[in-house]
Amino acid sequence: MKGLIVHGGAWNIPKELHDAHLKGCKKAADIGYEYLDESALKAVVEAVAYMEDDETFDAGIGSFLNEEGEVELDAIVFDGKNRRFGSVCGVRRIKNPVRIAKLICDEENFSILIADGAEKYASEKGFELIENKVLVTEREIKRWKEMKSNNSKPSMAFSTVGCVAVDAYGNIACAISTGGTPMKKRGRVGDTPIPGAGAYATPLAGISSTGYGEAILRAMIAKIVCDLIEKGYDVFYACREGIKKLASFEYGLGGVIAMNSRGEYGFSFNTPHMAMAFKNEEESFCRI
Repeated sequence: MKGLIVHGGAWNIPKELHDAHLKGCKKAADIGYEYLDESALKAVVEAVAYMEDDETFDAGIGSFLNEEGEVELDAIVFDGKNRRFGSVCGVRRIKNPVRIAKLICDEENFSILIADGAEKYASEKGFELIENKVLVTEREIKRWKEMKSNNSKPSMAFSTVGCVAVDAYGNIACAISTGGTPMKKRGRVGDTPIPGAGAYATPLAGISSTGYGEAILRAMIAKIVCDLIEKGYDVFYACREGIKKLASFEYGLGGVIAMNSRGEYGFSFNTPHMAMAFKNEEESFCRI
């Protein structure tokens, strides 16, 4: 059965931001769902691109700022049908990095592009390169100044966005986009664009994770969850096992969403909240 699940990050989401997170996740799920008769790949890209444009989330416009007060973005798109993926890392002048990751996913000779190289590729493909300040919001400038004045370390806020979808033909895809953690080191790349950590997809399963990137990289939870689903385990069980593994690492906080090729979904998180929405032909929900 075709269906789609999105998340808007797993962290201690401030109460005043709950409504915006719920509305953003629901709208992204509604947008992505409309493409499931076309392809799961198209659906996840459109859902995540919407969330990149929504200042609520740590993706695209409104992303957390690095130690120098700039936005640096990572994204991945994973096509389960042929196990291909495309990633961009550390881009500063691209409004919707998930769209560039999708183009890279279609390439034969490379799968990951970083920084200036990714931006040059995007420009060659006809995408406008914007000034970094276009991605910066007043909310994040305020957060950055407060952290700077307090000499704060990178924060445990994980508002990465992600999506997993199964289309009308049973094909699976997933996508994730992030601005990383507040006050991160310039040039830092987390789990999001790394296959097996932030995301993974095969003909039988698709996974998107969010949380403390360094712990997710060490745990490789997307691959763990995927392997369990491929062995026939219940999707919810697989997600719980992935988070259990994540929790065994220092700062192992986060969440995961997943689907199998039958359209069955699951999720798990060990943070106070994880914003998410789900939609298929029979049910829909959004929750934090």
